[in-house]
Amino acid sequence: MDKAKTILKNIFGYDSFRPLQKEIIGNVLLKNDTLVVMPTGGGKSICYQIPALLFEGLTVVISPLISLMKDQITQLRQIGINAALLNSSLSSEEYKYNLESVKNKTAKLLYIAPESLAKEEILNLLLSVSVDCITVDEAHCISEWGHDFRKDYRQLGSLRKKFSSAVCIGLTATATPRVQNDIVQNLEMKSHKRFLGSFDRENLFLQIIPKQNPFEQTVSFLNEHKNQPGIIYCFSRKQVDALHEKLSALGFSTRPYHAGLSDDERNLNQDLFTRDEIEIIIATIAFGMGINKSNVRFVVHYDLPKNIESYYQEIGRSGRDGLRSDCLLLFSYSDIAKINYFIDQKENDSERLSAKLHLEAMVKYSESEICRRVPLINYFGEKYDNSNCGMCDNCLGDEKEKTDITIYAQKFLSAVKRTGEIFGAGYVIDILLGNDNDRILSNAHHKLSVFGIGTELNKKQWQLLVRQLINKELLSRDIEFGSLKHTPKTTNVLFKNEKVFGFIKVHKTSPAKLKRADKSYDTALFELLRRKRKELAEERGIPPYIIFSDKTLAEMAYHYPADEESFLRINGIGNKKAESYGNIFLPVIKKYCAKNNIKEVRAQIKTNTTKNHQPEKRHTVIGKSFKAGASIDRLAEEYQVTKQTIVRHLAKFVDEGNKIKTESLLNDLSIPRDKQQMVIEEFSKESISSLKPVYYKFNQEVSYDDLYILRIIFKSGNL
Repeated sequence: MDKAKTILKNIFGYDSFRPLQKEIIGNVLLKNDTLVVMPTGGGKSICYQIPALLFEGLTVVISPLISLMKDQITQLRQIGINAALLNSSLSSEEYKYNLESVKNKTAKLLYIAPESLAKEEILNLLLSVSVDCITVDEAHCISEWGHDFRKDYRQLGSLRKKFSSAVCIGLTATATPRVQNDIVQNLEMKSHKRFLGSFDRENLFLQIIPKQNPFEQTVSFLNEHKNQPGIIYCFSRKQVDALHEKLSALGFSTRPYHAGLSDDERNLNQDLFTRDEIEIIIATIAFGMGINKSNVRFVVHYDLPKNIESYYQEIGRSGRDGLRSDCLLLFSYSDIAKINYFIDQKENDSERLSAKLHLEAMVKYSESEICRRVPLINYFGEKYDNSNCGMCDNCLGDEKEKTDITIYAQKFLSAVKRTGEIFGAGYVIDILLGNDNDRILSNAHHKLSVFGIGTELNKKQWQLLVRQLINKELLSRDIEFGSLKHTPKTTNVLFKNEKVFGFIKVHKTSPAKLKRADKSYDTALFELLRRKRKELAEERGIPPYIIFSDKTLAEMAYHYPADEESFLRINGIGNKKAESYGNIFLPVIKKYCAKNNIKEVRAQIKTNTTKNHQPEKRHTVIGKSFKAGASIDRLAEEYQVTKQTIVRHLAKFVDEGNKIKTESLLNDLSIPRDKQQMVIEEFSKESISSLKPVYYKFNQEVSYDDLYILRIIFKSGNL
């Protein structure tokens, strides 16, 4: 492991391992089969690349996409690692050169597609050398229960038998416990260890809004992200092309990507995006798995994804550099019907049922009114306890006032019963609104007593009510047909007058315009470095992020490194990159500092770590910084979040038993002193695990922002 740590620093340019990397590498070096489930951007590649450099023999990496393999090869060669690729995209000269590099053992890694293993030439090549490690990337493709099953992956189990002395590593960003078991079984991992990284991508802001005018909603979002690279996912090729044309006409830098385009056009558009020649790629789900672009700043789902795995994987393509990225989903019930239509075309019953279950989970996630991360992360088998992540619309939005919606609930539940519990939400709503369409007339449902009794609410309000009734388990939705049915809880509302509280006001339908704090690094210098990176990338024919990530450039623009020693201390810069690029980027920084009279270089402080080199949780780092004297404004600027988010982090820090000085927090309160004291007294009487009782106790006159601050003051003992 000492050698592994040296490689991490000198070759990859990092001072310490990220969570689980050290343990995974140690397990692989002991030749123990290993399953790694770690989110996109979590550092999975290093878990097999470092062992590959320490093993005497070859490491074979099985990857599903040519573009992904090429990207990995380019990045490895940039840092001085000899890696080979064998597939049909190579010229005969390149193919022969790579073949020889494997035979003569100069290549430490060989990247191949699963289909290549069926070729006798490839198999004979592998049998002629010593194979120490078999790495299966995107391992969820091996499972029929996964969202991206590929039959070619099924032969990988038999490959294990031919190379029984090689250790096997399975890597994936998305695998439920069931899929994990399937991977282990199919790869014949008899004695293995599983390493499950947290699925929480703290730097992703998650937002879901009702889809009403999707084009205008998307334009509004894009105007908040000008000059930033991003991806827009659409359900169909037709939608991709239409959206590309409309956005291009407005001056947005876009290109389409879908299976209907020629290979040349798809490859060109992808290259333009990865090389920062265009800003936005508009795509079907065919795009993304092979993209390793680290500086994607946003992902928009123009249409509802078919399952949570796809959604998680697609939003995971943003923010891989660790900087904040925004993920917007436009949600509509018509999208559910559209997906169900295609699911119903499947002939295999088990495939159809599996797809329905996946879709139902996606819909429940979209309809949830609690912290987005709770249902999302829990879906993958990880327990997420934080009730307020500070990085989703539900957590940062204003707490919604609940009202008595019992009468509306009774009307809807009655209509469901009187129509036989065999219809979906749209049909029942039409009855309540008195819409005498052909279907209702043919069923004679216009004669029911519930026909037309719900005109006091509009269609969108009734849709909002339905979502709440399902979430409260007063209704269940049939997975196969979408029909609504009563549950055991329904009786209490219909016949025992049990009250139902919820919301009638439709949630806002425009993307959140959250305050984006000024970056703590020097943005003018960052732009100069970004231009220099682009210039170099064009000269060398590689994507800019392969030279340096945005995060590495941001560190340069914060610390102003003045010599090779300080340049090497920047995260992501190892010996090879310092040698290749130090004499190019350092003069840019020095010239900028001289021109702007910047004499004092900011001290370079290594990432906060625990004794086990595990990065501390963000709320802990923020809490400690606040204790050390940093203001809320300063922390909001440094972490590019709102002051409200910093307060939430401080609240969690204090909830864990830490004490902080709270005098400065008093300036952020908006209520008078006497009201502050009344709230503090209420905290001393009641359990303070939830702020809602106190919020309603004061008739909603004290904001949640004030309540959070006052609870921090109370729990810190500074009254």
